[in-house]
Amino acid sequence: MEGNYCYKYPRPAVTTDCVVCSVTNHKFEVLLVKRANEPFKDMWALPGGFLEENETLEECACRELEEETGLSGVRLKQFEAFSEVNRDPRGRTISVAFVGEVEKEKCAPKAADDAKEVAWFALEKLPELAFDHRTIIARAMSWYLMAEMLMLMSEEESRQSEDTKNGK
Repeated sequence: MEGNYCYKYPRPAVTTDCVVCSVTNHKFEVLLVKRANEPFKDMWALPGGFLEENETLEECACRELEEETGLSGVRLKQFEAFSEVNRDPRGRTISVAFVGEVEKEKCAPKAADDAKEVAWFALEKLPELAFDHRTIIARAMSWYLMAEMLMLMSEEESRQSEDTKNGK
């Protein structure tokens, strides 16, 4: 049969999760959605969902973020895959997580699709979260802070190199 393949190996589902943060006065806030459906109905979670057959991970992340929060054009960076065997009660699911930063004052997220509500939460005041999303947020913050530190170090090296060229 053309186009049909049978595999003896199970095929896990793939999802994306988006850690969208805003930083004001060195305080991090994360955008969360309240789930409208099981599993974890009425619990807060990261915006995200299942990869469709004909889209990339990046397209999935952007689509899910827009479907659940109305936000579009957010620059998302893939940072880690989460593959704990029992991370999702619906079955074997691997999530590829993305991180992005927005200016909270310049965006107006609105709950849609399978999200009942959308809200910003300070990192130190996160509610109970669905799935392994607390772990994903913690890893995202570590990744984000490391990326910021590396960028600052690179800028400093460039400045020092420029100073050396100019005889300073």
